Amino acid sequence: MAGPGLLAAVAAVLVVAIDAVVRRAHGWAREASLGAGRRARLPPGDMGWPVVGAMWAFLWAFKSGDPDSFIGFFIRRFGRAGMYRAFMFSSPTILVATPDACKRVLMDDDGFAEGWPKATVALIGSKSFLTLPCEEHRRLRKLTAAPINGSDALSTYLGGGAAPVIFLTSADDATMRALERSYTDLNYGIRAMAINLPGFAFHKAFKARKKLVSVLQGALNERRVATTKGLPKSNMDMMDRLIEAEDEHGRRLDDEEIIDILIMYLNAGHESSAHISM
Repeated sequence: MAGPGLLAAVAAVLVVAIDAVVRRAHGWAREASLGAGRRARLPPGDMGWPVVGAMWAFLWAFKSGDPDSFIGFFIRRFGRAGMYRAFMFSSPTILVATPDACKRVLMDDDGFAEGWPKATVALIGSKSFLTLPCEEHRRLRKLTAAPINGSDALSTYLGGGAAPVIFLTSADDATMRALERSYTDLNYGIRAMAINLPGFAFHKAFKARKKLVSVLQGALNERRVATTKGLPKSNMDMMDRLIEAEDEHGRRLDDEEIIDILIMYLNAGHESSAHISM
């Protein structure tokens, strides 16, 4: 009769074998359509397990406070190739890890199109700057330049303090707390896998986005009603300035655009502050 040690060894071998088979099958399924010639030019790496890919290693590296360990993981497995193939954010991915290769990718607008993970797009919003075509992106940036960076706007914001106050100077404390909780939860889901099931960071972040949208939409409705009634404004904040912004054709931002832009800047401010304090 087999002893516990032998059974454990057999189980370990089976786990390793299953892992290798699943990884190979996933890689084959993702790379088969490329043809033999293109597959031969792929950098070293593997697709990992379906759905998960390299995301566990990626997320662990960031949560551990040592993001460089993620690329270190590939270097240890595949050597210093400078580029690696993987499966991340639900897509086959080429990781670029050398300055020259990064420069080439970032400067070659014809060969490389800008894109964002599904989770990021879903949480920040389809009307933010992230996914817009070039012309619409340019229009929005031009339209929001003064409300964000203009001298009058900056003089208001410098006295504002926290990010939500800059956006909503007239909001009450309860609204401020709701905003702060929601955009913090949303931020945790930005780099997560887009799995909208309870227990996953994206699910919690997606619920937080809905709360943010609800709070901001309520504030927008109040501002528009006040404007219609001709009520005076005590302070001009970013939301007021975005409501009033218009392009050379007299076109203004709609509610969805304003909300997604505010959420985008909320997240950008949160990320910048977090990185500066690290």
